[in-house]
Amino acid sequence: MIRTLSFDAPSWDRCEIMRYARIRGANNSYDSLIDDCIRESEPLLTYRLCYTVLPVNTDGSIMIGNERVASQTIGKAIRDSKQVILFAATVGAPFDRLIARYSRVEPSKALILQAIGAERIESLCDAFCDQMNTELNDTGKRLTRRVSPGYGDIPLRLQKEIFAVLDCPRKIGLTLDKSLLMSPSKSVTAIAGITNECEEQADKCAACDKTDCAYRK
Repeated sequence: MIRTLSFDAPSWDRCEIMRYARIRGANNSYDSLIDDCIRESEPLLTYRLCYTVLPVNTDGSIMIGNERVASQTIGKAIRDSKQVILFAATVGAPFDRLIARYSRVEPSKALILQAIGAERIESLCDAFCDQMNTELNDTGKRLTRRVSPGYGDIPLRLQKEIFAVLDCPRKIGLTLDKSLLMSPSKSVTAIAGITNECEEQADKCAACDKTDCAYRK
């Protein structure tokens, strides 16, 4: 069964926006530009997500559509989970059009809007995972950290199977082109395990193996 959810706007994190824009330190000179971009973005952003629950095979692999996925990256992330949540999330096409318009006429604003888009989609994913953890808490379970196609050894071609399984175009208006690029661009597909371990999750960047990432906290 595929469930579709809509969320209210998550709380804004200006520090994350600055991190995605690669603005270092407490640089107040960008405050006015960030404020303008947030005000212009807010009416255009929507927060939609679809998901399903899949079993984990005894060998640790997962069947996503017609593809059996045996990934070390996924295996490490989901640990001893018996099930995973597969989901896709997007903040909508109108925001993409706003970025495209400013890319032509005001690149500095487009840069901040790109950072806002990254912060918004990650905040949406965090809000979804928080909601799932609240629901799972009654059963003594929680989600593991999430991982996405293209990260580690997870093949990007897996997007095709994810889109087919979740019916993303019909459920949330999210499409995939022949180059495996998603539209709207500020969208995410991801996998997270459902585990019985109840300890606090590690910081996402601390848990990530990509230590040379420019966006690492």
